[in-house]
Amino acid sequence: MTAFRLSTIGLLAFALLSAFIAAGAATAKAAPADDLYKLCRQVRNDDTIRPYSHELYAGTLKAFKKLFPDATNAPREQELRTQASYRCMNGKVLACFVGANLPCTKMNAARDNPGADEFCRTNPNADVVPAFATGHDAVYSYKCASGKAVVTDSSWQLDKRGFAKKLWAVLPEH
Repeated sequence: MTAFRLSTIGLLAFALLSAFIAAGAATAKAAPADDLYKLCRQVRNDDTIRPYSHELYAGTLKAFKKLFPDATNAPREQELRTQASYRCMNGKVLACFVGANLPCTKMNAARDNPGADEFCRTNPNADVVPAFATGHDAVYSYKCASGKAVVTDSSWQLDKRGFAKKLWAVLPEH
């Protein structure tokens, strides 16, 4: 009887675990275009960063051209897969393109920056603290004065959700 109960419990646990894993795999996929537009209209604001979806290709290219009007070439599909991301704000789908010093994450708006502090300890009078020290998501720029990090400017203007405004563009619907 005990062996039967353990094997039954084991099978139930395995079935539940399998269902949980399958559900997680389904949510990790990029949402179809209509579903993402619908989701954004329903939830209004969702800071979840979603991966590129080919179903959003045409709108993604338009958003890219809006953000980078001087770009001579449109990105290829492979580049979009690695660089394009989406989120919801004000009921709209927004697109961002990750690149060198182009973070598509929420920004770090703290004035105190441990990375800048550490950099300034070893470079006490540096005119600029580089992004590798502050983090690419740092809102502020820093310099070093007598071994201490000093804010010099605000590099990014943030939207009301805490993302860099100039890195996100509304994705046009169809």
